[in-house]
Amino acid sequence: MLGTVGIALIILLPNTYAAAAEELTVEDAIAIGLKNNYSIRIARTTAEIARNNTGKGTANFLPKLDAGETFRYDAKNESTGSPLSFGNADTRQWSSDITLNWTLFDGFRMFADKRRYDELARAGFFDAKNTIEATVVAIMRSFFNLVQQEQLLDVSRETRDISRIRLEREQARHDLGGASSADLLNARVNFNKDQSALLDQELAVTIAAKNLNILLARDPLTPCPVRKEIAIPNLDRSFEELLALARENNSEIQAARHNLNAAQEAVRIAKSTFWPRLALTSSYGYNDRALFGDDVGPVADRNSHSITAAAGVVMSFNLFNGNIDRINLQNARLEAHSRELALRDAENRIAGLVQEKYTTFLKRMEKLRLEEQNLDTARTNLERQQERYATGASNSLDFRDAQVNYSQAQVRLIVARYDARIALLEVEQLIGRIAVE
Repeated sequence: MLGTVGIALIILLPNTYAAAAEELTVEDAIAIGLKNNYSIRIARTTAEIARNNTGKGTANFLPKLDAGETFRYDAKNESTGSPLSFGNADTRQWSSDITLNWTLFDGFRMFADKRRYDELARAGFFDAKNTIEATVVAIMRSFFNLVQQEQLLDVSRETRDISRIRLEREQARHDLGGASSADLLNARVNFNKDQSALLDQELAVTIAAKNLNILLARDPLTPCPVRKEIAIPNLDRSFEELLALARENNSEIQAARHNLNAAQEAVRIAKSTFWPRLALTSSYGYNDRALFGDDVGPVADRNSHSITAAAGVVMSFNLFNGNIDRINLQNARLEAHSRELALRDAENRIAGLVQEKYTTFLKRMEKLRLEEQNLDTARTNLERQQERYATGASNSLDFRDAQVNYSQAQVRLIVARYDARIALLEVEQLIGRIAVE
């Protein structure tokens, strides 16, 4: 049976366990997630598709060159009994052609198209960046939650162990006739309660590890040993600096800006239909025709060859198409206006979030410092109650109250540290400081 010194050791010393595998750091988790997470891989693929559309070919800068090859076989079997009948004849014809079409002028549409595709690619990049940042934040939140649950598991084990020592002590005192049955029963009830809480916390750790593994696209049963500490970096920026960084670097705002630019280019594209179009066309063809059969004449008459070449410039101008071009222009302007409103909304919303998350972080840090003081007070009180309980100056209920207060202070401090780190993480996401490479 452990005595007073044993209880003090359990209170003051952290539990240590040999790691079955190398500890996973938050940087390791981010690296694994950036490589394996399915949402991140999909976002990068979508951005790559948008980037592939930025070539000059998609904007109609380059000519179109088509080649064709044709073979035709005709069989004729004629029997009329007339002296004018030509009998049997087979015709075999080969033809090849190459056609070039090149738009020389289309109302500046090709230039607007190129700029629009470039803006859509940039918007796609920031959309993907926003998705990746959100996923990285989810990974970090899940990682820190696992650390938090592991720390809470240590607290549950420590509380259970203290209750076990108390139960053993009450059992020994009862056997010697120095303790009442009520004290023994209370000690047993409290031990069972703490043992039940420990089982619940073990389940919470298992679920937290599973959630992290899923975000890392790993087998949910993969072991996740982590270092049981949550460091909180300094936020060395004023609110005004954070707001400026968010307006400049926030991925959602950046994507909205480029979507607005793309919509403005779409207006120019719609205007281009009111200009004439000028295109260069040219073609080159070769034709070989051979005739076989009865009474078709000498060999010179049976075969024919021809080469054709043509080139020209074509101008076209639409006079009327049911006002479709005018309607398309109106809709393009409306879409650009909607994109402008979306940008303003994003800027206003992000500014509000920066203020909210910055204030939240400051309050979380104040609470963290308060909980650190509370833990010191609760630890001192437990140590004193422990000494009084060992000498019989305090009953078991007073000791239990001190034990519960100490455990709750530990839990509140762990949760406060987690909340402060998450608040800082949300600020970092808003100002674009989340690493995505």
